[in-house]
Amino acid sequence: MEMRGMMGGFYKISEWIMRLSVTNVLWVLCSLPVWFLVLATLLPAADTNQLTFSIILISIVSPFTLFPATSAMFSVARKWVMGEVDAPLLKTFFRSYKQNYLQAMVGGILYAVLFAVLIIDYQVYLKNLKGFGVLAILFLALMVLLFISMFQFFSMLSHFHMKTLQLLKNAVILTIGRPLRSLSTAIVSAFVLYISVFQFQFLIPFFMGSIIAVVAFFNFYHTIQKMQAKAQAAGADPDEDLPIEESPTKDEPGKP
Repeated sequence: MEMRGMMGGFYKISEWIMRLSVTNVLWVLCSLPVWFLVLATLLPAADTNQLTFSIILISIVSPFTLFPATSAMFSVARKWVMGEVDAPLLKTFFRSYKQNYLQAMVGGILYAVLFAVLIIDYQVYLKNLKGFGVLAILFLALMVLLFISMFQFFSMLSHFHMKTLQLLKNAVILTIGRPLRSLSTAIVSAFVLYISVFQFQFLIPFFMGSIIAVVAFFNFYHTIQKMQAKAQAAGADPDEDLPIEESPTKDEPGKP
């Protein structure tokens, strides 16, 4: 019997707390080496050389742990956004982890290299020029764009069957081509990161990643829906107006 009233509301809230926390804990556990390296970097007072070495080491480890785990977390978030709130968490997470591991790893290598180059160059720029100029703003803007396109990459990986290069290309196209959605994703994600890191650290192991994944996939999914609706209203093939190629969804039968 379905609970109603206040007790029903509390029950639904507790269900969502459980879903978000379990998924986030799975994400943290499957990417534990990266979190260990991040903590080892932040706790001691590291000089520039140590920080550079740590960034390189994190960039090497992330594609093999953090990126497949994040892909699996986005697959769970996809189920929720599309209305399958009762989808089995463990089965969905680990099945996606296994199926998307290779593509997540390859995409993770590219993103990790780009992030490492930008962060190290940014550190060198600040150290040598002793100031915050136009070039520093450009570095930060590029990192934000890269960060958002990474969310688009994970959303597409969880939703479509595509080749890795198509995923990467279309992630960039969606990021630049839908600036308002990209900006909303960036603002919400930055807010969640800020309160998790600087205000309520308990959010990191239990809620931070899963909340960001839900917000990012929600924006992605509604962007795709609007583009399809616009194409249908114009009497065109819905897929022709999309910046995607060879893109059956993960749920279509007969697809690998």
